[in-house]
Amino acid sequence: QMHLFESGGGSVPAGGSLRLSCAASEFTDNVYTMAWFRQTPGNLREGVALGTSDGRTAYANSVKGRFTVSLDSSIRSLTLEMSNLRPEDTAKYYCAASNWFVGLRPEDFKYWGRGTQVTVSA
Repeated sequence: QMHLFESGGGSVPAGGSLRLSCAASEFTDNVYTMAWFRQTPGNLREGVALGTSDGRTAYANSVKGRFTVSLDSSIRSLTLEMSNLRPEDTAKYYCAASNWFVGLRPEDFKYWGRGTQVTVSA
């Protein structure tokens, strides 16, 4: 059973930066996708960015140009560099993994971390 461990997050003022990291344990697949999602109370989980084992990345339109995702395949680690943060980026951020190439749809991901809170103040 694979486990995902998130780190990073915290509270910053608008315009600030944060870095999120996700490490996968017991993940031996060579074809996979890792992604970040976020969720606020009462709302659906929203895809933020993903990286695939063959080097592709994808982003939600709302974060393009501000967030950068990188996947280190050698250690199965996914990093999200967030800059120019806005109050609307405030959410709990979740790391997810799938043992196939998938898009930013939560229903396509089997494995999930417990989440880490990001709070951006105006």
